[in-house]
Amino acid sequence: MKQTLFSLLVFVALQTNAQRFMTKTGAIDFGATGAIEKIEGSNKSVACLLDSKSGSLDFIIQIKSFVFEKQLMQEHFNENYMESDKFPKASFKGSISNLAAINFAKDGDYPADVTGKLMIHGVTKDVKFSGKVIIKGGKPELKSAFSVLLADYGIIIPGAVKDKISKDVKINVNCTLEAMK
Repeated sequence: MKQTLFSLLVFVALQTNAQRFMTKTGAIDFGATGAIEKIEGSNKSVACLLDSKSGSLDFIIQIKSFVFEKQLMQEHFNENYMESDKFPKASFKGSISNLAAINFAKDGDYPADVTGKLMIHGVTKDVKFSGKVIIKGGKPELKSAFSVLLADYGIIIPGAVKDKISKDVKINVNCTLEAMK
């Protein structure tokens, strides 16, 4: 009985020290502007979870939550390219590989190297990218900018519009997280 109680107390203490942060209002913007037309989308309802002890990092993005300047562009994005009824979510599951370089207890800007699996359009790829963890008042803000090739994720650009859409999509991530209670 004493061993079970001791094990339970150790487990609770370890869980208390593990600091987890989250948001449901993170932002991801992307640009796929080609030679002819500006194509940009923005999603401000990105869910993100970060465990500061393990460096575990998870994102879930609802594809239909991307908003465009032109309604027709948004419809084409969802119906013709992302097939969002068939592939409603994109996700990232990975970790911060240089976690020791980030002091979550001290305000500052810390470079972050991230590795993991990015799933878009039903295709999952191993990825590595860099970003920043900015600590302000004990809250982490995650920022990153990277590119993906549409073809790597099975997204086909029809020949009639191939000059309008970039094959290389620029993605910007900006998420301010709150401590989980």
